[in-house]
Amino acid sequence: MSQLPEQNSEGPVPTSADVARLAGVSRATVSYVLNNNAEVRISDPTRRRVREAAAELGYVPHAAARSLRAGHSRMVLLPTGNVPAGPLHLRFLRELESGLRRLDYTVVQYGSLGLDADDAARAWAELRPVAVIVPGSVPLTPQGIAVLRRSGAKAVITLGPEPVEGAHALIMDQREVGGCAVRHLLERGRRRIGVVMPEEPGPALFAAPRLTGARQAATAFGALIEPLPLRYDEESAAALAARWPALALDAVFAHDDSYAMLLMRALKDAGIDMPAATAVVGADDSMLGRLLRPRLSSVRMELATVEPLADLVDRLVQHPRTQPERHDLLRARAVPRESS
Repeated sequence: MSQLPEQNSEGPVPTSADVARLAGVSRATVSYVLNNNAEVRISDPTRRRVREAAAELGYVPHAAARSLRAGHSRMVLLPTGNVPAGPLHLRFLRELESGLRRLDYTVVQYGSLGLDADDAARAWAELRPVAVIVPGSVPLTPQGIAVLRRSGAKAVITLGPEPVEGAHALIMDQREVGGCAVRHLLERGRRRIGVVMPEEPGPALFAAPRLTGARQAATAFGALIEPLPLRYDEESAAALAARWPALALDAVFAHDDSYAMLLMRALKDAGIDMPAATAVVGADDSMLGRLLRPRLSSVRMELATVEPLADLVDRLVQHPRTQPERHDLLRARAVPRESS
């Protein structure tokens, strides 16, 4: 494991001129080496000497100055909002960040809560990102897209259930999650199915399309779909469980594994037998769900693209005049276990 050499925190900030003097090269050569410029031929010994000099002095390139010279940065900006940080979202971020780092981009997450659509776009544009990937919970308008493009953004990409006019779209169609869960329950002979609708703002982004998918799947069988508002707390779950006999439901799609586990505990405390009286399905296929008794049936979600996510972003950056593209990312399948 490499370690940075000890540096004196006092004194002037080292400059590229200092690195050039220590390495015995020009400032241009320092810039080429430390900015990974592959268009200029520089010998390996020279590159090594420059990097060693920079490490010895504790010098790092000034990102803002480099962006000013280039007119844009190598920054890919990810505005953050009320997006559920489930396993799929974390896998998306991990795959994207590692892939973009390999391509010499920097991924920066930016808090955007409390900003309206126009203010958010202007705030992102101030950072001069080369690309912006906007989640569906954060507002974006065609006017905001225009502001970003004028500031130097080569690619504006949305991530969510619906595209935005003028932007590339990474679609996670949450209807498939609800449809997949309900089709599994229908195959088990269930015909009166509750669908948990979280009352918290984060999961609400996914709740409505999952309910739509559930209803679409149930139509062909004439099955009942009953929306069930639920807060993520024990009191709300206990109140819902107390009404369960009157609801006369024989199954529930509980939005995701966390709400499923909350509701299962409350149903068990109310004496509801699972799965005999009520089958339960979650989503995310979490490890905790597999440790429950009965083990939780779930919907496993995976990312699927023709090309790796980072390569897709890089291609759109390299070809900024590309017409808006749509890529469907989400693949879902039911994982049956004891709870259904």
